[in-house]
Amino acid sequence: MPAGLLTAAAWDVVRAHPVLTGAENEHTAALRAAGAAVTVVPDATAATLLDAAQPVAVWLAGPGGDESLARELGLRLAREPGLAELELMYGSWDPPGARLLDAVAVTDRLQSSDPWRREQTHRTLAKYLLEEAYEAYDAIVAGDHAAVRDEMGDVLLQVLFHAQLAQELPEDERWNVDDVAGDFVAKMIRRNPHVFADTPVEDIEEIIATWERVKAEEKGGRAPLDGVTWSLPSLTLAAKLLSRARRHGLPEPAPSDTLGGRLLALVAQAGEDADAEAALREELHRYADSVAAAP
Repeated sequence: MPAGLLTAAAWDVVRAHPVLTGAENEHTAALRAAGAAVTVVPDATAATLLDAAQPVAVWLAGPGGDESLARELGLRLAREPGLAELELMYGSWDPPGARLLDAVAVTDRLQSSDPWRREQTHRTLAKYLLEEAYEAYDAIVAGDHAAVRDEMGDVLLQVLFHAQLAQELPEDERWNVDDVAGDFVAKMIRRNPHVFADTPVEDIEEIIATWERVKAEEKGGRAPLDGVTWSLPSLTLAAKLLSRARRHGLPEPAPSDTLGGRLLALVAQAGEDADAEAALREELHRYADSVAAAP
């Protein structure tokens, strides 16, 4: 969590009583900035804390929890329970996404300390973004949940790395990870009024239609195929083009005897709910298994 982001109860305690800790860190700086009295005691013992508790003292634990000091203090109070009362207080509760702050910090350090990373650009990294996305896709298709978790971390690294690189662009072009997150939040709110504005909807089709309408408004009104990602795999791209065309009431592709024409016709026949890319990949896996099993 960001230094100094504490619960209300924790703030009441650290502002009202002396705070001791084993070393300076971002948390001690944040507490002092908020008016707390913090003293660093590198070699604190149980006696140190008991002497400071007049009547209350707070020990700000380090990242490892200071287990040896906690054990010493606990044993001392077990032998002499009348000396003091020991209470464990959690300074904050990490909300979902808190570790993303650590991910940003790690990415920044990699960029500043790794010579290879300092030489990269958006263009040189583009292929790695595709590779990581495909590896995540393979893990999903394989149903390997542990691998999905791992691969999503690699995809996240690419997002954070590109955001870090963008901070070095010219002033009128630069952006950072907070800009990415802010744009994402604003986009989701705009495109999902049934969630964020309590706009009533009848069914999923209306939700999708609203999404597409708002998306088109954001782009200033686009032609049916504007914004299509042409670097998609061919079968996925075919399904995307057909879906766009159907949504705008445009005709199906004309028959063709070329290999490409026959493939496009197969994708068109499969319908909106079919995933031609996944279907072909599954068939290729089956074929590969049969080849591997052949004598």
